[in-house]
Amino acid sequence: MQERKILCIDPNQNILDLLTFNLEASGYIVETNTTGQGALSTDASLILLDPQLPDISGWDLLSSIEKPPIVILSENADEDAIVQAFELGCVDYILKPFSVRELLARVKAVLRRFDNYPVDELIRVGSITIDSENYEAYRNNEKLQLTLKEYELLKLLAETPGRVLTRDFLLDRIWGYEFYGETRTVDVHIRHIRMKLGDDAGMIETVRGVGYRMTASA
Repeated sequence: MQERKILCIDPNQNILDLLTFNLEASGYIVETNTTGQGALSTDASLILLDPQLPDISGWDLLSSIEKPPIVILSENADEDAIVQAFELGCVDYILKPFSVRELLARVKAVLRRFDNYPVDELIRVGSITIDSENYEAYRNNEKLQLTLKEYELLKLLAETPGRVLTRDFLLDRIWGYEFYGETRTVDVHIRHIRMKLGDDAGMIETVRGVGYRMTASA
C-alpha cells in the first residue's frame, strides 16, 4: 500500500496520541499539531481537524485551505455548525467521541475518493481549464481561487458540458452519503463559483427546479 501522510490538528494531546497510534497501525504516516501552524503549507494527503484551536479559528483555516481534503472532528453536533463546515469545504464531519473503527473506515473512503481523480489530464470548456493532477482550475490561464468543494463542483460540471446535473446528484457525488445538509448547499457553492468566474459566470446555467449545466460560453 502506498504510504499516505495525515496531518492531525487537535488542541487535545490525548486525542492526537489516540489518532497517531491507530493511524500508524493502519499504515499511515502521521503528523500532529495542537495549533493550526503549518496547515496551510502541509504536504499531507488528508487533514483531520478540530476547529476549536487556541491560535486560529478552525473555520478560518478550513476556508483558507484548497487542498488537501479536510475531515472535521468535533464535539459540536449542532446542525448549523455541521452545515457551515460542509459549506466551507470539509469533506466529512465526525462527531466526538468517535469510534476508531468508523474513523479509520471514513479516512480510507475519503482517500480512495480523491485517489480516483485522473492524473495528467486537462479538461477544457470554453475559457475554463481544469488541471486534475494538481487540483487547480483556470479562467483564461489565470488561476481561480477555489475551495476544494468549489473545485470539485466545477470539475464535475466541466466533465459533462451541456448535461443537466441535478442538485441531488451533485450533493451525492461531491458531499457523499454522510452529508447532513440540504441541496441549498449546492446553490451556495455555485453562487460562489459564479462570483469567481466573473464575466464567465453565465457558463454555469441554472435549470429551474432541477439543477445546473455547464456550457462553453457565457
